[in-house]
Amino acid sequence: MFQSFFMGGFECSTQRLLSGKRLNVTAATGHDKFAVADYQRLQQQGIYTVREGLCWHLIEQSPEKYDFSSALPIIRAARDTKMQVIWDLFHYGWPDDIDIFSPEFVSRFGNMARAFMELLTEETDQTPFVTPVNEISFIAWAAGDVAYLNPFARGRGDELKIQLIKAAIAAIESVWEVNPRTRIVHLDPVINIIPHPDKPEERDEAEGYRLSQYQAWDMLAGRFCPELGGQEKYLDIIGVNYYDRNQRIHNEGPIKYNDPLYRPFRELLQEVFERYGRPLFVSETGAEDDFRPVWFNYVCTEVVAAMKAGVPIEGICLYPIVNHPGWDDDRHCHNGLWDYCNESGDREIYQPLADELQYQRQQIELLMKSHK
Repeated sequence: MFQSFFMGGFECSTQRLLSGKRLNVTAATGHDKFAVADYQRLQQQGIYTVREGLCWHLIEQSPEKYDFSSALPIIRAARDTKMQVIWDLFHYGWPDDIDIFSPEFVSRFGNMARAFMELLTEETDQTPFVTPVNEISFIAWAAGDVAYLNPFARGRGDELKIQLIKAAIAAIESVWEVNPRTRIVHLDPVINIIPHPDKPEERDEAEGYRLSQYQAWDMLAGRFCPELGGQEKYLDIIGVNYYDRNQRIHNEGPIKYNDPLYRPFRELLQEVFERYGRPLFVSETGAEDDFRPVWFNYVCTEVVAAMKAGVPIEGICLYPIVNHPGWDDDRHCHNGLWDYCNESGDREIYQPLADELQYQRQQIELLMKSHK
């Protein structure tokens, strides 16, 4: 399915902050200028599949008028270097003139998706892979319930989730009209929430919160709220985003991965696969600073264990693949395999993570050979 088991994700958030500042992390990392060099670097490490994202606010600065100059250099860089791309059509940001809660949001997004697929099909004959809306569940919570992401709403999480489901379905139909070969990738965090051992009375509430992680995928498949138009065909490929903060004590803090209360990641992967039976991969994972290779080792070890137990995992995406400025404070986040680029596009590699990646590549190759 993918050109390489290990993948690289380029952070591409485009939301507007509460301060009014608009993010464009693709530009902030220099990836927009040095995509060819970045792809060549990845390929030297055995990575031939990447995640990228569109800047919708740049593409559609006037209604229904599209300027894809922000995406075209990356499309062509991928084509020329034979890199496979999974495109995020919506990564937290949209044009300022649209109300995300309005019906116009759905129609405008579907039309933009169609225009992008027309361009992509003209530029390359590769099978397209697109993620209509990145992290529907997370956006609904962060932007609709706790006012962390734009539009900074509270108490509207369910309403926003429904709106994003409608937009995702509209985008899927649009891209399939242009190119029926398009593979659809849906990404969301997988989580585990448990009650504090001293508070068994919170068990049902914690379990309800945990199970809510499946709502978006269930809606897309028509298993929940079928009136939204979901169908099983819309749930094609599932990507799970997983970080060291994805398991928590209900109403308290995160559980560390070496805590006895921590549920092995392999079990979360198995639960997702048994629930949906769809192609599955780890679409985001990473950590900061010296913890990067330690966390990557844990995730890969758990993925191998899941695969040995019969769960077919198609890949693991290091996310982000290059360091980037923090969303809220512009701090230098040391969370990638490579650092900021210089004026020539060169980037310093973080060797401990590179060494771990090569070790894990060997482990996966051995596993693949044993299954042949």
